Amino acid sequence: MDAQSLVLLADIVEAGNLSLAARRLKMSRANISYHLGQLEKSVGQELLRRTTRHLEPTEVGLRLYQHGCVIREELMAAKESVAFLGSGLHGLVRMSIPTGFGNQVMADWLIEFKRLYPDILLTLMFDNRVDDLLRDEVDIAIRVMSDPPAQMVAVKLAKMDYVACAAREYADKYSMPVELEQLQNFPIVTSHVVGRELRLAAYKGDIRRELSLSPTLASENFQFLREAILSGLGVGVVPDYVVNDDIKAGRVVTMLRDWRLSIFGTNMYLLRMPGRYQTQAVRTLIDFVVKRARVWNQAKERAGNALSSTAP
Repeated sequence: MDAQSLVLLADIVEAGNLSLAARRLKMSRANISYHLGQLEKSVGQELLRRTTRHLEPTEVGLRLYQHGCVIREELMAAKESVAFLGSGLHGLVRMSIPTGFGNQVMADWLIEFKRLYPDILLTLMFDNRVDDLLRDEVDIAIRVMSDPPAQMVAVKLAKMDYVACAAREYADKYSMPVELEQLQNFPIVTSHVVGRELRLAAYKGDIRRELSLSPTLASENFQFLREAILSGLGVGVVPDYVVNDDIKAGRVVTMLRDWRLSIFGTNMYLLRMPGRYQTQAVRTLIDFVVKRARVWNQAKERAGNALSSTAP
C-alpha cells in the first residue's frame, strides 16, 4: 500500500465509477482498474462493491478513502504553497450560478472579483438545476431553495422574495388580484423548472399556503420575463430584484404585498462538497461572494422597509 494508491482510491470513490475516474484523471480505464486491483491485493480485502450503477466503498474501503482524502489535501496544499511563492494569487475556480440572479446581480460582483484577482481562472456555469448540484467537479454552486441538501456544506447568503406584479397600464386596465387564489384567474408570467409542477408558496405570519399555477409565459431568462411584464402580457411572479427598479420608477405595480411569495425556495445558499480540498483561490472567492451577498441583502431589506413605509 502506498500514498498514491490511496489518493487514487479517493478519486475513484468520488467519481462513482471507473470510467468517470479515468476521464477525470486522464488515464485509461484499464490502468485505473489495474491499480485498484493491486491496492485490494495488498490490503487483502475488497475495497469497492460493484453495483449496477456505481461503485460503493466497503467498510474497509471507506476508511482508506478517508485517509486518501487527507493525503490528497496535504499534497495539494504543499503544491499550492510552493506555487504561490513570489507570485500573486492564482488557480482555477469552477462556479455554478443561477441564470437570473447570476446575470442581473452576480455579474457585477464577479467582474469586480476578476479585476481584483486577474490571475485566477474563473469558469462560470449558468444553471438552475437543483439535482446533482456539484456535478462535473464544480467547486462552488449558488442555489435558491428552502433547505440545503444535508450532504453538502451550505452558507446562507440572502433571503429570496418573489413579487406579484404587473405593468401599470395593465393594472389600470384590469382589476388586479386582492386575494391569493385570484392569481389563478390571470395570465401568469414567471420562471419554472422543466418537468416540475409550478407551485407558489405564500407566507403571512404563521400561515403558509400553496397555490398551483399554470403560466401562460415561462422562461429561465429573467430579463425576458421583465420585458414581458412591462409589455403587459400578464401578472408577473418573479424575484423582487428583477423589477425593483421598475417599481421605483412607477412602471410596475405590485399586489398581494401582505404575503411573502416564493416559487423555488426562500433562501439563497452557497454550496460546496464536504471533504474536498479548497484552494486559496476557492476560499478567496467564497469569502468575496459571502460578503457581497450580505451587503446586497441588507440593502434590499432597507429598500423593502422603505417601500412598505411609503405604501398607501
